[in-house]
Amino acid sequence: MTRAALPEGIAVRALQGAELEAQLDAVAGLRIAVFRDWPYLYDGTLEYERDYLQTYRDSAHALLVGAFDGDRLIGASTSTPMEDHAEEFAAPLAGLGLPLSAILYGAESVVLPEYRGFGLGHRFFDLREDHARALGRSHVAFCSVQRPDGHPARPAEARSNDAFWRGRGYAPLPGMLAEFSWRDVGDEVETRKPLQFWMRAL
Repeated sequence: MTRAALPEGIAVRALQGAELEAQLDAVAGLRIAVFRDWPYLYDGTLEYERDYLQTYRDSAHALLVGAFDGDRLIGASTSTPMEDHAEEFAAPLAGLGLPLSAILYGAESVVLPEYRGFGLGHRFFDLREDHARALGRSHVAFCSVQRPDGHPARPAEARSNDAFWRGRGYAPLPGMLAEFSWRDVGDEVETRKPLQFWMRAL
C-alpha cells in the first residue's frame, strides 16, 4: 500500500538529548490536546505533564520523533528503554520471560487532527523501530487504554487503531495489563485505568 505524501513544509525528525528536551513543553501541549479526546479523555495540566515527561530528560536513550510544520510541533512519538519507563508499565512484563533490556517502550504517538491521514503514524513507528535496533533491542512494546464498550463518552463513530497496529506486526499480550492514573474530563479526582500491552519482535 502506498503511503500518502506529507504536505509541503512538514518534516519528521528523530530527536535525542538537548534537541528532545527543548521540545518537551510542546509535547506536553500536544498530549493535553490530543488525549482529551476519546479514548483517553485526559484532563491534563502542564504541571502534571512536566512531571510525567521527566522520564525523557532522565533517560540517556530516550527518543522523540517529532513532526513539524515549519517550526511548530504538530505530532510526536516518544520512546525509552523499557527499564527507564514508569514502574507501572515495566512491572507487568516481569513474567514474560524476556529481559526488560530487550524491549524498547513506545509511549505516546499523538498527531493533531488536521494532520492525520498522511502516514505520520507509519513514519513514527519506522523511526521508533530503527531506534530499537540501534540500541540492540529485539522487541518494541506499547500500551493502549481499555475502555468499556458501554462507556457513556464513547462516540458513535469511535474506531480503534487495532488494525493499524496489527498491520505493523504488533499483537496484544494476553492478560498483560498495566495500570496508570489520570483525571478524566469532567471528573474531580484521578482514577486508575487498565492499559493493554502490545508487542512485536523486530
